[in-house]
Amino acid sequence: MSVNGVTSASDVYSTYAAQNQSTKTETKKDTGKGTAAESAGAVYESSSKKPASTTKSYKPDMKTVAKLQADADARTAQLKSLVEKMITKQGETYGKANDIWSFLSKGNFTVDAATKAQAQADIAEDGYWGVNQTSQRILDFATALTGGDPSKIEKMRSAFLKGYKQAEKTWGGNLPEISKQTYDAVLKGFDKMASDAGIETETE
Repeated sequence: MSVNGVTSASDVYSTYAAQNQSTKTETKKDTGKGTAAESAGAVYESSSKKPASTTKSYKPDMKTVAKLQADADARTAQLKSLVEKMITKQGETYGKANDIWSFLSKGNFTVDAATKAQAQADIAEDGYWGVNQTSQRILDFATALTGGDPSKIEKMRSAFLKGYKQAEKTWGGNLPEISKQTYDAVLKGFDKMASDAGIETETE
């Protein structure tokens, strides 16, 4: 074998070895880049960072409460004005009535056409003092006062029941049929609120 042959073979090997080494280096670099990228994608986060609380906060909606209260006060004043007109027509005055609601419950009064028309409009199905609007206002008050907290539904129901019984006592007996219908509508409303919140209730 000639020296040239050995040298040539040596040169070929050297070239191959150099290329192979270069390829390995590039592969290593690429792999390193991949590892770095992968490492960057799998950043460890300390467990000391607690997730944000998912507990919902319930606060009374005082703005709505105030609005409902103001509206109710204005409408109550209107109702009292109608009652005063009824009594005045019979030669009595509103201020002399010891118990306005007992007076009304007896039904011993006459009403002029205009006052009667206004009263009938107010207690119509969709009137301000009708079943639909009155029951909805009561439920709106309950929702606003509790901030919509479902855990307070039964407390509000209990408060309503006590209020209704007190109204019967003030009236001097069983309330009119429209009041009974409103009573049923409110209880159904509380039942729906509880059902929507997944709360089982025992209706009376």
